[in-house]
Amino acid sequence: MDLTLRPLDIAAIVAYLVAMIGIGIYFSRRNNSTEEYFVGNRSFSGWVIGLSMLGTIVSSATFLALPAAAYVLDWRQLAVNLVLPLIAVLAVLVFIPFFRRGKLTSAFEYLGMRYGTLPRIYGTISFILLQLIRMAQILFLVSIPVQFLTGLPIEVVVIVAGIFIAFYTIAGGIEAVVWTDVVQAIVLMAGCLLCFTYIVMDLPGGVTQIIETGAAENKFSLGSFQWNLNERTFWTVAILGVINWLAIYSGDQNMVQRYLAARSTHEARKATIIYSAIALPMWTMFFFIGTALFVYYQAFPDPAIASLETDQVLPYFILSRIPAGLAGLIIAAVMAAAMSSLDSGINSISTVTVVDLLRPYLGDEYSDRFYLRVARTVAALVSVLVVSGGILFSSIAKESMNDISLIVTSLFGGCLMGLFMMGFFTRRVNGTAASVAMLLAIVFNAYLGFSLLGWVPHQWTLGIHSYWIGPLVNLLFAVLAYLLSFVIGTSSRDLTGLTVWTLEKSGRRVEALPPISSSVRTLE
Repeated sequence: MDLTLRPLDIAAIVAYLVAMIGIGIYFSRRNNSTEEYFVGNRSFSGWVIGLSMLGTIVSSATFLALPAAAYVLDWRQLAVNLVLPLIAVLAVLVFIPFFRRGKLTSAFEYLGMRYGTLPRIYGTISFILLQLIRMAQILFLVSIPVQFLTGLPIEVVVIVAGIFIAFYTIAGGIEAVVWTDVVQAIVLMAGCLLCFTYIVMDLPGGVTQIIETGAAENKFSLGSFQWNLNERTFWTVAILGVINWLAIYSGDQNMVQRYLAARSTHEARKATIIYSAIALPMWTMFFFIGTALFVYYQAFPDPAIASLETDQVLPYFILSRIPAGLAGLIIAAVMAAAMSSLDSGINSISTVTVVDLLRPYLGDEYSDRFYLRVARTVAALVSVLVVSGGILFSSIAKESMNDISLIVTSLFGGCLMGLFMMGFFTRRVNGTAASVAMLLAIVFNAYLGFSLLGWVPHQWTLGIHSYWIGPLVNLLFAVLAYLLSFVIGTSSRDLTGLTVWTLEKSGRRVEALPPISSSVRTLE
């Protein structure tokens, strides 16, 4: 069967891409300051930010990988996301008020105010490196189905996709990113529903057949409920989900920047509730699509399936069973999932580079227009690095790609969540205690990562499963920082508004603090 894109499919994809370019060009004329470029003058409503969050967090890997996981196994990976509402409540009540105070622009400005320079720089560099690796992987992964559908060399797909995303992101700033994310989130949801609808329409028994056959094959299982933290049980995945979502909601610049771009704290909270309310049903739908595909090909066996990678089964169904034009819309949804993650990453890296690494040290000697030019230059450089990384990943084995990710995560993923948690919830830990504990935790992190890669003699390893590297490193940091605070002493900084115990004291002056351009020197 010929699975190349049909003219109507190409037309749907081109229409979507032209719309993205148009949004970028429109907003490029409105970016006259860093305040506009980074946070859109803090003018977005809650529903816009909520859909932007959805577009940012749901990547192309999610669109393809979650149905593939349910198709080949069951729903156990959904447990990661079942804990999302609990962490969202914490974000609404605690995290958002912290970041909304003082008109911050970067998550790491908080670390600077709470601890000082070293943790702030560490957090910024860690975020940049991890984002570069993540974006390169996303670009590579979305290029696989596009190559599968078009027959183009994967290097060409990576380069064209990277240049396209870079154009509207560099030109339009956060406004282009947010509004393209909104469109991409809508396209994503529409594509998801179209896939499910056509599977159900073809099956004689519809949804009932999917549920009955899936249940008989144990495809709805959430994994074993035994307490075994070295296996991928429900409890293991759920605990890792808590840690993952804590890290995202409390210190991921992609999320924090959206808190800050909302027009008020109320709108930022509303955005988080909207995102959380949509995201969990959407992830569940992705898993249901995977189970539905399994049932579909049980009912209608297709010899071609045996020769496909698991991630290619959904694209195969789309082009072989869904009418031209609508299939193109779903392929655009796959592309949208990647683009919304990549444009957010590019903009967030340019933001933290200027706000955390340049402006505190260059200060007001340079104009705001200079920093705007620097932000666009950084975004262009990041785009080149991401495209280069995507090409690199396309030329190495998947095992090697995972090794590279593991090395970077082990060295730089470190104790970021611990830094934010100890900052939010303790008054004892000062900058010195945090910095010493942070350096020790990084060394421990590198040791665990290198042990997992086999670079440490077996007799010197702890035998820790890779699942637990991040949690253990953050736990070690928290324990060390708290104990060191008894030796070094408590913080001498004014912690008004910087911990849960002192937040209410700053309530009257939240909106009165000056904007970033005039207050940046006070952050250190």
